[in-house]
Amino acid sequence: GKTTLVEALTGVNCDRLEQERSRGMTIELGFAPWTLPDGRRVSVIDVPGDAKFARTMAAGALGVQVVVLVIAADEGWMPQTREHVATCRVLGVEHAVVAMTRTDRVEDPSMAAALIREKLDRTCYARAAIVPVCAPLFEGIDELAARVAALEVGEAHERALPPFLPVDRAFTQHGFGTVVTGSLLRGALVVGDRLVVYPSRKSARVRTLHVHGQSVE
Repeated sequence: GKTTLVEALTGVNCDRLEQERSRGMTIELGFAPWTLPDGRRVSVIDVPGDAKFARTMAAGALGVQVVVLVIAADEGWMPQTREHVATCRVLGVEHAVVAMTRTDRVEDPSMAAALIREKLDRTCYARAAIVPVCAPLFEGIDELAARVAALEVGEAHERALPPFLPVDRAFTQHGFGTVVTGSLLRGALVVGDRLVVYPSRKSARVRTLHVHGQSVE
């Protein structure tokens, strides 16, 4: 349901791997641009929810400012939900909105929301809004977007500081060489910049930059 929700919000299916689509499970980090109702363009990171991929989930959540916590109405608050909330708290994510998905599978969505609220009120996200959503029917999508846009979130990072980009993935692509992906937590990158890769302390040069598949300088 999580990846279906991201696709309804952004138009992008973040499950690129055949294994992900056949199993209906997110394995790798997915990235998608999302234009909010007020015109701001933000980045959505689709992270794995399964405990076996907890390290990948934590890597993707690093630097995130808002978490959209996806809880299925027909399943409710699960043990992994508590773990996801705890991970976001440790990583310092201050803002949250709950997307209560699969509302078409329950007779009383308000009761399902009340049960989630009871658990949520015991966490650091007690004030988070709960938005009923049915992603395949696009029900609740506009309200969810409005709730996220209404959050008072500051600047993502200080651009005047030296650039710091934790690497989520690294691979080699023919014609390009080494490619890394990640979320820029501070500073700015420009084509031609010289960087240092830690912990190896190897020197690297930025040959090209892409943001959501679009070439930028």
